[in-house]
This record gives sequence, C-alpha cells and structure tokens, in this order.
Amino acid sequence: MIDHRETQGNLRIRSHSIHIDNRELMSVSGVKDVESFNEQEVLLITEAGELHVEGTGLHITKLSLDDGQVVIEGEILSLDYEDAPESRGSLFSRLFK
Repeated sequence: MIDHRETQGNLRIRSHSIHIDNRELMSVSGVKDVESFNEQEVLLITEAGELHVEGTGLHITKLSLDDGQVVIEGEILSLDYEDAPESRGSLFSRLFK
C-alpha cells in the first residue's frame, strides 16, 4: 500500500486509503487516532472523518500513528464514515443556519 503525502508549508497532509483482503484483513492509512476498539467494533479517526469498522473477532495487529497506519484482522462486516468534525462546523453554526 502506498501512502502519498503532500506538504503545504509546515503542514503535512496524509492521504487516506483502505485495503481489504477477503473481509479478513484490513489495512488503513491516514489514521490520526484510535478512539476505541473491541472485538465487535473499531472506531478510527482518519483524515476523511470517523471510520466505524464492525465485525467479529476484530483485533488491531499493527498500530503506527506516526505513520498513520492501522491493520485490523477478523471478520469485517461493515464500514461506516461520519464526516470530520471540522467540516461540519460548530454546534451554533449548525443551529442558526
């Protein structure tokens, strides 16, 4: 898996990608943080927003936040994104549109 990175000034922007093999092994790049995890769900904060991974027997087998890489093994049943908080705006800006 290739992780393309761009530099804008002092800010490093990571790309985000997902690669899944046979619904049993998932590699994710562009990961900022692991919010929570257990055998049924992994919640990742990525460059593209919150990523919810649901399945059975899920285990994080590789975690490198410096490189933005996470590898998850187990039976992967679903993936779901929520928009990044920065793109949604503040609570007040959403209430008073």
